[in-house]
This record gives sequence, C-alpha cells and structure tokens, in this order.
Amino acid sequence: MGTCRDERPGDGAATGPTATQWESARMTILDDLMGTLDGDVLVREVRVGPFWTVVCSRTCGLSSTLMPSQHVHGSRWVGDAGGLIGMPAGEVAGLARSESPLEASIGMAAVNSMVAFDSSRGVDLNAGRYLIGHGQGRSVALVGHFPFVSDLREVADPLWVIELDPQPGDLTSAQGEELIPRADIVAITGCTFVNHTVDRLLALCAPQSLVMMLGPTAPMSPVLFEHGVDVISGSRVIDEQRTLRSVSEGATFPQVDGVRLLTMTRPGLSGDFGTRPVS
Repeated sequence: MGTCRDERPGDGAATGPTATQWESARMTILDDLMGTLDGDVLVREVRVGPFWTVVCSRTCGLSSTLMPSQHVHGSRWVGDAGGLIGMPAGEVAGLARSESPLEASIGMAAVNSMVAFDSSRGVDLNAGRYLIGHGQGRSVALVGHFPFVSDLREVADPLWVIELDPQPGDLTSAQGEELIPRADIVAITGCTFVNHTVDRLLALCAPQSLVMMLGPTAPMSPVLFEHGVDVISGSRVIDEQRTLRSVSEGATFPQVDGVRLLTMTRPGLSGDFGTRPVS
C-alpha cells in the first residue's frame, strides 16, 4: 500500500486511495498522454529522493516518491536500477504502469519530463490559492490532505478531505465514493497517476462539477482536459541543478528549489472559475 508525498504539512505528503481500494482497469488518461510525447529523447538524469523523484530528458519532471509498504531483503523494486540514464524516456515513462510503486514514481517523473508545456497558457498561481479563491460557499471534495486544508475549510461549504491515512476531520476512500459525485469542486492529487486510481476518480466526478488535478506530480498537459479535468495546478522545473540537489538531499516540497508553481485552465472555462487573480 503506497502513499503519495505531495504537500502534506510537515513532510510534504498527500496520500490518495490505493489501487486495491479503487480499482482502475486501464489508465486511459495515461495511455492518451503518453501517445502525445516524444519518447525517443534520452534520459539525462534520474534522482530518487525519499519524498520526490526527478527524471530529466527533454526537461526535468517531478513525481512523488512512493515506496513499498514492506521491503524484503533482496527485493528489486526498480528492475533496471543503475541503467536508466541513457535509455529512451518513453521506455522509462512506461514504468508508470508498473505495480512497483517506486518504478511507477520514476515513470511519472519521466512522463512529466517529456510534456511540452505552453508557458503562455499558465499563470503563477498555486492550487491552494485557486481553491480558496473559488471554493467560497461550494462543496469541495479534496483527494489528499494538503497544507491549505484549514484555510479551505473556512470558505468551502462543506469541505470533504478524502485520505488513505485520515487525520482528524478527514474521510476514508470508501466515503469518498459517495461524496465525490456530490461535490461542486473535485480536486485530485496527481499522485493518483502513480497509484493507478486516476481514471476511477475522474469517473466519479459529476458532469457539472469543476475538476482540478493538483500537485507537482500532475502532468501540465492539455490531454487532461480531454478526460474531464478543468484545471491543472502543478509545477515546472526552471533550475535543474537546484532541483536535483534539493531532491537528492531529502527535501520535502517546500524545500525543493528551482520549481515554479503554475495553474492552467481548460479553454472556454467560463465564469469565476477562470484563473483570475486571487487576493
């Protein structure tokens, strides 16, 4: 049972439901995303830290590091460990489908390293500010416990935080099955790509709800808009060396250097759900 380390207070983590709790037959969104990538570019660097994984190919991509719940001496959680640098990034990205949580983490970082992001479509706005600014009086289902939960709880009506490892006030994944379809806004941690639950969660969202994918693992790709996502709030590495060094030295997300937080919205998203400045 893996946990996602996105932005939890204290250690930078946000957990999501596991694949054993929310089964996903096929990661359709991941398949479609990978179909848009140039998989021939070679992997230049791989760093696996305790909280974050970085893969550099076309650019550098981030993913939460998911570790196996138990380790037996002699187990091999990354089959090609020591040989990933120099491999085609598309091949490494294929690890995102792996049942090994560590391989899946490396795979998603490789996916994000190949995403061609159009900077003109993003604004400097993080997920917490967006949700607090647009969640006023709305029912919000948040998959993953993020640092802004207490502030969001003051404005949302109500806020349902759905967690694998619930803190006081959080709800379980089983409760989330019933609540997500009722939410005005559904915000899903990008870690659900790593634990293979993203398709199932998107299928639970009501057609009229606003759906956000958030966290540094979330791919900044318009392909997500084709699968019901309205807002992507993620990150881009803008200083490779600073990011590689901080991740290698055990940084939690607030400590990761060289990263820009960005939000982009589905074209045509109207009303106050656009990326207007939030005071």
